[in-house]
Amino acid sequence: MSDIDIRREGRAGRITLTRPEALNALSYAMCLRAEAALDAWRDDPEVALVLIDATGDKAFCAGGDIAEIYRSGIAGDYDTGRRFWRDEYRMNAGIADYPKPVVSFLHGFVMGGGVGLGGHCGHRIVGESAQIAMPECGIGFVPDVGGSALLARAPGRLGEYLGLTAARMGPGDALHAGFADLFVPQAAWPALKARLAETGTLSALEEAAETPPASPLAAAQAQIDTLFGKATLAAIVAGLEGATGDLAGQARKALARNSPLAMAVTLEMLTRLRAGDGDIRSALRQEYRVSHRVAEQGDFLEGIRAQIIDKDRSPVWRYRLEEVTPERVAAMLAPLGEDELAL
Repeated sequence: MSDIDIRREGRAGRITLTRPEALNALSYAMCLRAEAALDAWRDDPEVALVLIDATGDKAFCAGGDIAEIYRSGIAGDYDTGRRFWRDEYRMNAGIADYPKPVVSFLHGFVMGGGVGLGGHCGHRIVGESAQIAMPECGIGFVPDVGGSALLARAPGRLGEYLGLTAARMGPGDALHAGFADLFVPQAAWPALKARLAETGTLSALEEAAETPPASPLAAAQAQIDTLFGKATLAAIVAGLEGATGDLAGQARKALARNSPLAMAVTLEMLTRLRAGDGDIRSALRQEYRVSHRVAEQGDFLEGIRAQIIDKDRSPVWRYRLEEVTPERVAAMLAPLGEDELAL
């Protein structure tokens, strides 16, 4: 069976990830096939809208399939990863700018590359099992696939909190943070998809939507804004040291575990996006500057080794917190000249 099922049903173009045994991890080939389908349907008068979903109970998409990037990077080949990210980011931008309605159905794990595929659609349906996160700082990377744009737009300092800690959002949290649009119980999804495909219109979405579960993040918004509203990573870490409560304790552990360089770069990325136009294309170009360098100059390969390859959960990061200077952060985000991401 193919890892992705692309087809026409009624008035809908359908993209379904069919790799549940790998939590629907997004491979390079899957990215290219999804983009080719979207390109073909763009001017097809028979396709009124696009539906993106996934098979299996555990995940819409738990992230990008990065094993090949790791293997090539360890061998000194950084271009394989750069090509993957360049083409994936182009697909992310294409979804965000798509001229026809795109509806995504987000269940189970929706992380990293899964957010890139389903999180920029115009109509993002979230179910009760959803666990959405940008966990990249835990593998020495930064929130990418346009995720930094979503984080920068999140209320208050939720972007910093979610990006630095890799905390997971349930459906209520995802709606509060701006990572989803409507809550529809998953039992109602098959009928909703059939109706959308049959009519080619979006009227069934609002009819199916229900009141979402409560958002713990919304309840903790004031505390998060206080703890993560500092200008530097060092100040955030220092503030967490004296803070009490479960949220602060969990955040403190996460920041002690994640890559200092990745977290500092993430913080600067969000600051720059808020100071500029903050759109997805600006975010993707900034993310690609880090992607282009992260295997060779950052903590990405060590993070993948520790979390996915050896699974010892004991990464040896390149720099300690006090060694992550503004100059090192700026170097990761510096323009790439002729290698800049073209969208």
